[in-house]
Amino acid sequence: MSEAFTPSLPAADLADGAAAAAATLSRKRPRPGERRIQILRALAAMLEKPGADRVTTAALAARLEVSEAALYRHFASKAQMFEGLIDFIEESVFSLIDQILEKERVGTLQAAQIVAMLLHFSERNPGMTRVMVGDALVFENDRLQQRMNLFFDKVEATLSQSLRAGAHADSEGEDGSPAQASMLTAFVVGRMQRYARSGFRRAPSEYLDASLARIL
Repeated sequence: MSEAFTPSLPAADLADGAAAAAATLSRKRPRPGERRIQILRALAAMLEKPGADRVTTAALAARLEVSEAALYRHFASKAQMFEGLIDFIEESVFSLIDQILEKERVGTLQAAQIVAMLLHFSERNPGMTRVMVGDALVFENDRLQQRMNLFFDKVEATLSQSLRAGAHADSEGEDGSPAQASMLTAFVVGRMQRYARSGFRRAPSEYLDASLARIL
């Protein structure tokens, strides 16, 4: 930048330098939709702090060095910001589940891989984990917790469907796959809750293979 203002440079070089400076400044401005992503990333990062209090829009704005009004230009409410995180969770997880179902044909292996994927997703995304288990939603709109409840209902239904293909009827001729799916889902949620409440010290995938062997 300093060379662009050296008096001895030709006019053409001055013009090129000014154009480069303008391009640099314009790149600093978020592209359409980019600011929304920045807000969601900042919110997720703030949720990663063990024992973090309720995240306020004032604290979120301060982290991003913008005004609260700037946040509301991209989201109508804080609940909508959390909905953005839930959208990410749903899209990521169910996309990965679809990949597992497409590649693996054995039902019990599908279920095991889905459980492992969920726990590794939690381990890599501690802030998202607090949303998934509801810790971050306690003081927020009730519909957010309802969405996460539906999320795990869908996971359980998928596990049950996978297990049903290779299920063996019990002594009374009943299909045990719904019970197994329920246990697996409870196991996943329990591991996520322990991860969040341990300050992200106890990994969700701890003793995973041994645990799955007992359940399946």
